[in-house]
Amino acid sequence: MSNTPPASEGIDPVRARRAQVAKWTLLANRIGYLFVALAMALFFIAFAVGFSAAMATLVIVSFVIGCVLLAPSIVLGYAVKAAERDDRERGF
Repeated sequence: MSNTPPASEGIDPVRARRAQVAKWTLLANRIGYLFVALAMALFFIAFAVGFSAAMATLVIVSFVIGCVLLAPSIVLGYAVKAAERDDRERGF
């Protein structure tokens, strides 16, 4: 006998997990784009005021954080959308 509880009638565990992944990818997208915008703003501030080592480091770090968050979240977001579309086309 397995230790997993039986799934209730109306809740599909795959769709529930997919919704959870979609929620986290949306959050990662928003935070990632925020860091990219921060990097751009810091770059233009540094361009106007004058580049220093600290300012260049802040620009690079914020841009890298944004890219690290955006790359997987964009891919996972498209995967979730494709899976949902496939389920709709198959009538699930």
